[in-house]
Amino acid sequence: MSVSTSVIADLCIYLLTWNVGTHSPKDLSLTSMLELNGTTNCPQNKIPDIYVIGMQEVSTKQVLNIFQDDPWVLKLAAALSRHEYVKVESKQLQGILITMFAQPKHIPHMKDIETDETRTGWGGVWGNKGAVSIRLSLYGTGAVFVCSHLAAHDAKLKERIEDYHQIVDNHKYHVKGYPRIFDHDFVFWFGDLNFRLSGDMSAWDVRNAVENGRYDELLKLDQLSLLRESGNAFSLLQEELPTFAPTFKFIEGSNEYDLKRRPAWCDRILHRVQANSYPSITLSAEQLSYQSKMDYTLSDHKPVAATFSYKIESHNLSYTDEELHEMTHGVGTTMSNPFKAELESFQ
Repeated sequence: MSVSTSVIADLCIYLLTWNVGTHSPKDLSLTSMLELNGTTNCPQNKIPDIYVIGMQEVSTKQVLNIFQDDPWVLKLAAALSRHEYVKVESKQLQGILITMFAQPKHIPHMKDIETDETRTGWGGVWGNKGAVSIRLSLYGTGAVFVCSHLAAHDAKLKERIEDYHQIVDNHKYHVKGYPRIFDHDFVFWFGDLNFRLSGDMSAWDVRNAVENGRYDELLKLDQLSLLRESGNAFSLLQEELPTFAPTFKFIEGSNEYDLKRRPAWCDRILHRVQANSYPSITLSAEQLSYQSKMDYTLSDHKPVAATFSYKIESHNLSYTDEELHEMTHGVGTTMSNPFKAELESFQ
């Protein structure tokens, strides 16, 4: 019997994370960072359907008016509105910022939009570390985007693990069927996760390995990869390993490492898809790119971007996204998620 497949949604989503080191955007051009210069990683070189941009260490001095967007959001909006994108939502917690833009044709297919925040730094009081998120029903599926800034410094691995679990435990939404991050069909988690290299290689030795392209050797020491394997944190998410140089710590205004710190892949993008949660529906998020934007020298971090193909397909049944929304978010029909973050052993 032949299987007929119909596509409910086929989106190209562009994610970007950047620790801007309290700098304002001023006269910085965002064209190449947002891939608006004629070359993208989307199929057929199209511009993305949706942008989700996460920033850390955004200066909190500049916003005196609580009703006005941060200068970075205004700068992003100015660059993207020229291509007719509209801002869907943004959320800020001290220096952590997440904002989403979409092409207007997708707005009717975005429902149940909600944001949340979790403070983790200084015992959760100050909020200089933590996470902000945007969740929504996107063409009927539950999607969540989490931008986090975890504890800094080589020695603070335990604190980073605690930050992660605190975010997972404390993030709550009010949408039926999707009260927590890992209840979602699609999870994208990115930010300055601050994971360093284990072991005692010197900053000079790390730089030497980077200059000789020995990324594989260094990634074996990468704390995030090791944690995911051990199941202590981030193990429910997957990551395509970086094929770019460590994105921290640079001398501002240059592409030279500042050897006061050992170079490390602090800035990361991970994702998770529950591919077959619903009968006759397949969900997928194929990663099309993962790269750093080396030509941006504003801060001591490089921006990191990833492009995903976000697909919802139905087999032998044709659904509209409204019908899928009814099935996923509707009363009494939402399937419970068998995978919970509690599966991760917290040591």
